[in-house]
Amino acid sequence: MDVFIERCAGLDVHSETIVACVLTGKQDEDQMKVTETFPTLTKDLFRLLKWLEDYEVTHIAMESTGIYWKPVFNILEEFFDITLANAQRIKNVPGRKTDVSDAEWIAKLLRHGLIEKSFVPPLDIRELRDLTRLRKKWIGHLTSEKNRILKVLESSNVKLSSVISDVFGVSGRKLLERLVEQGYVDAEDVERSIHGSMAAKKQKITDSLFGTINDHQRFLISQSWLHIQQLEKLISDIDIRIDSILEKYREEMDLLVSIPGIKKDTAAIIIAEIGSDMSQFPTSQHLASWAGVSPGNHESAGKRKSTKTKKGNPHIKSAMCEAAWAASKCRNRWLAAKYWSIAARRGKKKALVAMSHRMLRIIYSMLINKEYYLEPKTS
Repeated sequence: MDVFIERCAGLDVHSETIVACVLTGKQDEDQMKVTETFPTLTKDLFRLLKWLEDYEVTHIAMESTGIYWKPVFNILEEFFDITLANAQRIKNVPGRKTDVSDAEWIAKLLRHGLIEKSFVPPLDIRELRDLTRLRKKWIGHLTSEKNRILKVLESSNVKLSSVISDVFGVSGRKLLERLVEQGYVDAEDVERSIHGSMAAKKQKITDSLFGTINDHQRFLISQSWLHIQQLEKLISDIDIRIDSILEKYREEMDLLVSIPGIKKDTAAIIIAEIGSDMSQFPTSQHLASWAGVSPGNHESAGKRKSTKTKKGNPHIKSAMCEAAWAASKCRNRWLAAKYWSIAARRGKKKALVAMSHRMLRIIYSMLINKEYYLEPKTS
């Protein structure tokens, strides 16, 4: 096979060791191979860097399994052309498998140009990605704590959630604080706590707060309440940091929020996961496939057997499905009409994935051309 890279290296990265294999030479006949194992401590990573420079390596490849590649990538990315490979696509042939043979196999594939690069965004996008994913985790914990409080209230026969739509709104929070402080809420407390349209439901709210809550249940609620306040502070701090990173992506944010169903938080997730430079993806179909929202293509003997989507980036996929569902609720909009048309024929779940695919391809075109979303003309 043709040799595309004369001086390359394959790295087999583990938690405690890195096996590096350097291949040099213009043809396979005069190929030289050198293999060495390094620990993963920071000083040893710099020793690996010096070792690779001594052999005048220009290109490096390694698998993207786990998180062990990240410190290696962070140190070497400024000095070499690094290819982060999908582990499923560079599996070695069956037979004798060792770390040394894995490193050599990766180097050989790179040498002959047989490895496709995985998408690795620039540093600021990687930091934004960490923040948006952490924010999603905190919101999940926040929801869990709210549900835990509602469960304790129901077990003590406090039916506040049956009368107030949002127990954790301004009025609901005041009522919960009074309930935790003194173990009961009387009519005067209710009158001081509720606002606006809730005044008409004053008696219902008072009756719903009359239950059998005891000291143990009050303690459980107070613990969850403290956790909720802490989580809200953490989420607020993350939001401030996210906004500071997004300042340089203000144009892309404005483009994304012009799409029905996409608001600021979803737009931040989209930029964090796919970046702003669409040249990383050859076409919009490649982006949709990477995100895991493209229909599968399984055909044999002229028969199409399955259209099940393949695994992709779960974070962008979930964000796009949420955006598609929000878009379906926008009245008199083309995306909503398209969603309900597909849902009538294929069901709501398949319609969500289909609309996620369509919206992601629209986003690709918008970011490439720097154009705002325009409703398609319908006859």
